[in-house]
Amino acid sequence: MGSHLASEPFTVHIADDAIADLRARVRATRWPGDFGNEAWTYGVEQSWLQDMAGYWAEEWDWPTQAAAMNRFEHFRVEIHGIPIHYVLKRGRGPAPMPLILTHGWPWTFWDFKDLIEPLADPGAHGGDPADGFDVVVPSLPGFGFSTPLSTTDVDVRRVAELWVSLMTDGLGYESFGAHGGDWGSIVTAQLGHAHGEHLTGVHMSLPVLPGVNRRDVPRSAYGADEQWMIDRMAEAGPLIKSHLAVHTTDPQTLAYAMADSPVGTAAWIWERRRNWSDCEGDVESVFDRDHLCTTAALYWATGAMVSSLRLYFEHFKRPFSPVHDRRPTIEAPAGYAIFPKELVLLPRSVVEEHTDLQRWTVMAAGGHFAAPEQPAPLVAELREFFRPLRRA
Repeated sequence: MGSHLASEPFTVHIADDAIADLRARVRATRWPGDFGNEAWTYGVEQSWLQDMAGYWAEEWDWPTQAAAMNRFEHFRVEIHGIPIHYVLKRGRGPAPMPLILTHGWPWTFWDFKDLIEPLADPGAHGGDPADGFDVVVPSLPGFGFSTPLSTTDVDVRRVAELWVSLMTDGLGYESFGAHGGDWGSIVTAQLGHAHGEHLTGVHMSLPVLPGVNRRDVPRSAYGADEQWMIDRMAEAGPLIKSHLAVHTTDPQTLAYAMADSPVGTAAWIWERRRNWSDCEGDVESVFDRDHLCTTAALYWATGAMVSSLRLYFEHFKRPFSPVHDRRPTIEAPAGYAIFPKELVLLPRSVVEEHTDLQRWTVMAAGGHFAAPEQPAPLVAELREFFRPLRRA
């Protein structure tokens, strides 16, 4: 299949004056005061945040981060009026399989940084060259460098359609694999449901199924070896309540404060990085300071903190509309890597009922941010899952 969408090379860049403005605003933060909050009972603890903010303003080096990103080839393309940024790393091996990796919130494309090279060139990273992939890592619409977003109604259904256009009309692939976490899992599930004819296989780290509400799954569906999932979801429920309430109801109102304050943006993001990862309360044991600061900067300096929140509103305002009523709901071969500190979980029996399940692995460690938390085990899972699905 030939490509019809014209992509242009893109260099990761944030203007010097934008970085200077970020630093100035961080230094000028008006701190609210905090007490009795050593365990983050009331939210982000101020002394920790002040220390992080000091590092962000005085030591974090954006040019170093940009240089690391620009080791890869980046492109931008406009699809139906929506700007899409993506990384493309061509694989090495006898027949690299195209694979699209989709991030979530508050992730960025850069959360896949430690997967790109091992997936594209397994022979150079202790693997079999036959497992090579052409790796495509887009930024979701309204996230990172897929900005500015000026189109409403961009929900998961639309994102899946954009990804099919990118991979087929843009890059010329007839079929491809897909993996994602968080929103990326929901997009990947939609790809497997609505566009199965294009999908070699779909793999997810957040166990989601189109049209299945995990609250409707009875306790009896969880096996004896899955009771921990019920306990984990009870533990995680309060950790996702605040952002779901705001993002799905009136995200624009919060956006004004976020656009004005880099520290406000960072606090909102970093709290979730701490609470949703397998870090035992020490977020810097999983994500180093540079990665945390870079993530917040990619949201604040691009305006993505404003537009990214809308994905929640757009997705949850309308019920799931199936493309077909066949079973399984996800027709493409499916695989799931289940991380023990994930936020939302489903029993294997329910997933088997709705998918062509080919692989189900309960991982030894890791939380909601699977790719940056456990890159090497996830790479191994992706190689194993896609190996029997490869098409010559």
